[in-house]
Amino acid sequence: MLKTPDWWYQKDAKGAPWWRSGLWLLSALWFAANTVKRALATPYRSPLFVISIGNLTLGGSGKTPIASEVLRILGTQAIGLSRGHGGRLSGPVLVDPSRHSTQEVGDEPLMLALSHRFVISKDRALGLKFIEGQGTKIVVVDDAHQNIKIAKDLHILVVDGDTSNNCWPFGDGGICPNGPLREPLIEGLKRADLCILWMPDLESQPSRDLLGLLSQKPVFIARLKAAPPVVPKRVLGFAGIAKPWKFQATLKSLGYSVVDFMPFPDHKDFESADLDHLTDRAFGLGAELITTQKDWMRLPPIWKNKVGFLPISAQFDDEAGFREALKRAISTS
Repeated sequence: MLKTPDWWYQKDAKGAPWWRSGLWLLSALWFAANTVKRALATPYRSPLFVISIGNLTLGGSGKTPIASEVLRILGTQAIGLSRGHGGRLSGPVLVDPSRHSTQEVGDEPLMLALSHRFVISKDRALGLKFIEGQGTKIVVVDDAHQNIKIAKDLHILVVDGDTSNNCWPFGDGGICPNGPLREPLIEGLKRADLCILWMPDLESQPSRDLLGLLSQKPVFIARLKAAPPVVPKRVLGFAGIAKPWKFQATLKSLGYSVVDFMPFPDHKDFESADLDHLTDRAFGLGAELITTQKDWMRLPPIWKNKVGFLPISAQFDDEAGFREALKRAISTS
């Protein structure tokens, strides 16, 4: 498992290593393979209304809290679906937090299933067919913008709106591994019906350049919302997410005293040796351990009462407008 390169998300790929140009051939092969797959695919069309929550990059855009908020807004008429990344079960299976583990269904599905009905299925066409018997009308599919096996009725594209410190959500437009994109920017934007800019806090303002880039689509602003500590704490933060540095910045912005921070690869399975090292380091610094809720879900049970986590949610600047956009899309299908 590799950590996300910081330069991927820098404007003009600032800080990229000298050997980066050698990755171009791998990017071309990635693009060619996906182009052939898309051309040969016959997507399954479900009678349900299928909403895709996706992005154009390899993680870190805020899809999970947005999916949770969309499911909350739609209420009992909707159910969630994902492939269960990191879980060993193929599905389809309705996730039950009381009996399933992250090793079985993945961290994000288990976290979402705490508040919403949620299904995992490696084959999302089979997942849709399974859900068709669950008495629901709408399916919210997490991480489906590039999925070629199912047809979607509404494409919601989530874009990281944090452009501080020379950050740019698409880097310099490089396709993996030459950059963070899963596909060319123009092609991905073309399929989007509406965009959500995911802002890092309740105060940041979106970049005019970024709004201009997305101006051909309806754009809604959603913000990371988290409760600050009642009493400022000394913490050692750690995270195994696509952009761990963003969690560090969030802790600092909330008023935590972050005395140290340790990044890990996305979806890292924390072992006792990792956690023992973190505990010893935190003890030496007189700090408490804190991580993201997604990482906390993956901790071994005996560690969950020893490590704190920061719950977050999404808050729309114009929730009424977003609700209306959803209602209009569903009613005209």
